[in-house]
Amino acid sequence: MPAHPPRSRTTTRRPRAALAVTATLAAAAVALPPALASASPDEPRHSGPQRLAPATESDFQRDADAVRATGAVGVQARVTGGRTTPASGPRTVTSGTADIRTGRAVPADGYFRIASNTKTFVATVVLQLSAEGKLALDDTVERWLPGLVRGNGNDGRRITLRHLLQHTSGIHDDYPGFDSAAQYYAKRFDPYTPRQLVERAMRHRPDFRPGKGWAYSNVGYMLLGMVIEKATGRTWHAEVRERLLKPLGLRHTYHPGGSPSVRTPHARGYQRFATAPELVDVTLLKDANAAGGLIGTTADLNRFFRALLGGKVLKPAQLKEMKRTVPLNKEFQVPYPGARYGLGLMKNKLPCGGWYWSHGGDEIGYMSRNAVTDDGRVAVTASMSTEWSTSAADTLPQHRAAIRMVTRELCARRDLPYRQH
Repeated sequence: MPAHPPRSRTTTRRPRAALAVTATLAAAAVALPPALASASPDEPRHSGPQRLAPATESDFQRDADAVRATGAVGVQARVTGGRTTPASGPRTVTSGTADIRTGRAVPADGYFRIASNTKTFVATVVLQLSAEGKLALDDTVERWLPGLVRGNGNDGRRITLRHLLQHTSGIHDDYPGFDSAAQYYAKRFDPYTPRQLVERAMRHRPDFRPGKGWAYSNVGYMLLGMVIEKATGRTWHAEVRERLLKPLGLRHTYHPGGSPSVRTPHARGYQRFATAPELVDVTLLKDANAAGGLIGTTADLNRFFRALLGGKVLKPAQLKEMKRTVPLNKEFQVPYPGARYGLGLMKNKLPCGGWYWSHGGDEIGYMSRNAVTDDGRVAVTASMSTEWSTSAADTLPQHRAAIRMVTRELCARRDLPYRQH
């Protein structure tokens, strides 16, 4: 996403979206100023495309270097599936450094905070439970969490699980952030509980009536995590582990629990705060909720998204529900022009024609972007160990360069020529 997870980044911790291009887009996605929507020459245009030669193996490396040139400290990207010439199997590229103190290389198989990609895992579990009859997408929040979503016009009796999954609930996303290095050092080991974050959201009036708009909401997915626990008697991450991680062999995706660390090998995460020119190492963080708490690798994310879109995880009826989309709001159309959001999945235009699915994620210190074909045959994931809390104008180049990299590689692997916008 759709975090997912772009944000206009006034609040750094709000990333989590994947749909966010600033620190917020992301797990929360950052809302970018509408003026940026058409101001950049990098903005995709889908009329009158020019055909170019298919991307080559060296193009993948050059695209990774181009992402680094936008200000990313470290970049790793992996493509899996599809056409494999001249090499066979997955292809991985890296650029930059994993640690500015030592200059060590970015690990090709490094762990990172996958942030709002977590939402797709959570949505998948909810859809599996619906197929099993343990809950229904049109159940209200009130049915599962009585009295929790109330006040200031918020009414859990009118909000369904489908609304939460698709970000159409109207619940205002009041997700606290880090606006400076001092705030990060003071609060990085002191996370809010999901219930506390829901209570914060209830202090605000809804952004719109349920089903009458679209606005990225991390709080909505925290509520879904609580519903999963009510329906199964186990935590959301235990259900993710037993239903998805183990069956799919995702041995390098995990919930960190109370640990603030990221397993090795990993590139250290860096934040660019508006309050200071220097990069700040923000690798350590306690914040592992259902909106974006998982840690993983590019290989595991590719495997998960290929299995999901390939029909190996959900029954056809549930996968069809997941793919029922609505348009994003104007703010998210800036970084994702023409994109639509389903149930924990985002549908985007491909530069070579057609569509791809993704989510993506932004957390303090880490940005990830991905792309997978509709049939799950090809998947590309990129991780950047840098996030921004300065301005949308600063963040957009990194986001757009990453999107260009994953989509060009997806086009190349599915044997279609890349098109110039």
